[in-house]
Amino acid sequence: MVKERNDVNDFIQGADDAADVPAQALFVLVGTSRAGNVGAAARAIKTMGFRHLGLVAPRFADVREQPEALAMASGADDVLRQARQGDRLDQVAGDCGLLVALSARVRDFGPPLQGPQWLPELARTAAEQGRRVGFVFGSERYGLDNETVWRCDALLNLPTSAEYGSLNLAQAVQIVAWEWRKAVGAFGHAAPGPAPEAPATHAEVEGLLEHVQQTLLALGYLDPQAPRRLLPRLSRLASRAALTRQEVQILRGICHAALKQARMPGADED
Repeated sequence: MVKERNDVNDFIQGADDAADVPAQALFVLVGTSRAGNVGAAARAIKTMGFRHLGLVAPRFADVREQPEALAMASGADDVLRQARQGDRLDQVAGDCGLLVALSARVRDFGPPLQGPQWLPELARTAAEQGRRVGFVFGSERYGLDNETVWRCDALLNLPTSAEYGSLNLAQAVQIVAWEWRKAVGAFGHAAPGPAPEAPATHAEVEGLLEHVQQTLLALGYLDPQAPRRLLPRLSRLASRAALTRQEVQILRGICHAALKQARMPGADED
């Protein structure tokens, strides 16, 4: 994985107070096929004052150096050059506390669908809880797959004409960046409140959910042949709970104790 210059620790240390957190939003492109759209997306977020771009499994591994990407970045070469890149969403957006998928289609057991008018509320939540927001965009042709959407906390829909609703990927990024800039600006100069308890990152919540799955399997509660209905619902529950790092540690400790208890009777331990 190619990491952005500012890693997780740099991000946390770089936020002087909670009100700075929304401005550290990460714009993530998943499975992008055209290098030009990657460059144009870098330009789009830089014009709105953002600089964090993430690339998940782009078609071209060297997309950040491709001439078309550099040409379309048009002065946002620094954003393009420092973009995070990895094969999976958790590699690129693991330090985000809130992930928002861009899609007009509601998925079974997926997160709730929201419109742009919801973004000021999200910005306030991010600032109050100290949670970094990641906006996740799908490929030009297929959008986002269900697995990726299930890993997100909300769906964001950009209303378009009923006659023709096809937005170019970079255009969608530009609209979201503009709407997010307005949302952030609405409270960006407010006096900081009490320091919030450290929020759990996306990667930490994913680790907890994997631990919960192992525990439920060991207890015989989860059917290994049909886990689909329960696990997305648990993911939604974790999202609504807005867990802190300490809460994740407590829940994982409970899972560890339950697993130990489930394996004790007649089990051969290493």
